[in-house]
Amino acid sequence: MIDHVSITVRDLAASARFYAEALAPLGYERLRNDPTTVGFGKKYPELWLNHRPNANIDADTGAHVCLRGRDRAAVDRFHAAALAAGGKSDGAPGLRSHYHETYYAAFVRDPDGNRIEAVTFLQAGN
Repeated sequence: MIDHVSITVRDLAASARFYAEALAPLGYERLRNDPTTVGFGKKYPELWLNHRPNANIDADTGAHVCLRGRDRAAVDRFHAAALAAGGKSDGAPGLRSHYHETYYAAFVRDPDGNRIEAVTFLQAGN
């Protein structure tokens, strides 16, 4: 089981604002603020932003992180919040049956090009 993940960002303050808004619909909040890193999570920091101002990050070199949403509505809200916060859509919310018959996900690129995904597995009535 993975305990936490770290991703590289060039502008820590801007990225922390983006992630605070984008991850709120998934129940994540900013739990740790240090000079070169910020941690987000539900009970403890599970996703860390590491400040690397000279990093060469783009859609080809950025990280891909997938976080679980409680239901379809949470995934939809994540996508909308991330776009409102300055992210770019990399896949609107929808069923991805080529991954799994109940795989419902949305993908965004953060301001640095990292790919952030929210997923839920649909149940009857979800």
